[in-house]
Amino acid sequence: MVGLDAGGTRTRAVLAAAADGRVLGEGAAGPGNALTIPLPRLTEHLAEAVARAVPASARGRVVAVAGGFAGATGASEDEPGRLNALAALTAALGPLGITAGRIGISSDIEAAFASAPGAPADGLALVAGTGAVAMRITDRRCTATVDGDGWLLGDDGSGFWIGREAVRAALRMADGRGGATVLAAAVGRALGLPAEVLPDADSAGPETEGSLAGSGAGDPSYDTPVPHGWPRPRREAYRMRLLPVVMAGPPTRLARLAPLVAEAAREKDRTAAAILDEAVDRLTDSIRALEPRGGERVVATGGLLGPEGPLSAPLTARLETLGLTLDWVADGCPGAVAFARLLV
Repeated sequence: MVGLDAGGTRTRAVLAAAADGRVLGEGAAGPGNALTIPLPRLTEHLAEAVARAVPASARGRVVAVAGGFAGATGASEDEPGRLNALAALTAALGPLGITAGRIGISSDIEAAFASAPGAPADGLALVAGTGAVAMRITDRRCTATVDGDGWLLGDDGSGFWIGREAVRAALRMADGRGGATVLAAAVGRALGLPAEVLPDADSAGPETEGSLAGSGAGDPSYDTPVPHGWPRPRREAYRMRLLPVVMAGPPTRLARLAPLVAEAAREKDRTAAAILDEAVDRLTDSIRALEPRGGERVVATGGLLGPEGPLSAPLTARLETLGLTLDWVADGCPGAVAFARLLV
C-alpha cells in the first residue's frame, strides 16, 4: 500500500505493508496542494515522491493508494480539489507501473486526524502552521470547518498571523503609536534592513519621558521627545525600508517571523507575549466554534503546536478548561496509510 501526505509545502509518500501498516519505504517531493498547484506539476511531484518510496521491484504489488491532499476533501465526489488530486495521482501512478485498483482521496487534515494513535474516526482537528483551520471529523470525513480562510480573510492564530502582528508591532513602535518592543529590531534584521535604521539595543526598554535627542539642534524632528530613544529620522527611514520589503514578497512569507516572536516572548518582551497569548485565544475560539463536547479528542498538527511549538503548552491548558485533550501528529502519512488499509 501507499499513503500520501500532499501538503502546501511538500509531498510525502510511504510504502507500507498491507497486513500491519509497517513502513517499508519513504519518499518526498515538492508541494501537493490540489487547488493551487497546476496539474502537470502536481502529477510530477506525486510521481517523484512515490518513485522514491516504492522500489521498482515492488510497484506491481501495490494493492491500494490513499492520499491526503491540501485543497481536497473526500466528502464530495465532484469537489474540484478531489477531482484534481485523483486525476494527477492516476496520471502519476501509470508510468510507474502501479496499477492499484483502489485509490482513495481525502483532505490532508482528514489524513492528519487519522494519524493519531488508534486512527480515530471522530473528533476535532486543528492545524496551526503557516495557516490555521479547525475541523470536526465525523466517520473520517470533515463535516464542519472553522477558519482556514487564508491570509487575507482569516488563518487567525497561524504563523502568518503571528508574523504579521510582529511587523505591525514594529511599525507602531516606529511611528510612535505603540510601545517599545525588541520585535522592531528583530523584524528589521530578519528582513535585511541596514543596522543604521534599527533601534538601539536599549530602545526596547522602558520609555524615558521627555528624553531628547541631543545631536540635532535646529532640526524640528529632534526638538521633541523621542519615544524609546529611537530618533524620528531613523524611525522614518526604518518604515520607508521595511514596507517595500514586506510588500515585495508573498504575504505568507511573514510566517517565518513567528519564531522571532516566540524568542522575544521568552525574553519577557510584553508585546511578543501578548501576540502569542492572542494567537492562543484565536485558536481556542476556532475550537469552541465547533461546539466541542467534554472528553472529545483534538488532534493537532503544524509547527506552532508541535513538541517545541510556542503555542502547545498554553493551548493545551486552555483546552483542558473545556474538557478537551490535545494530541499532536507530525503529518498525515500514518492516516493515509490507515485509509489505504481500509480500501484493501
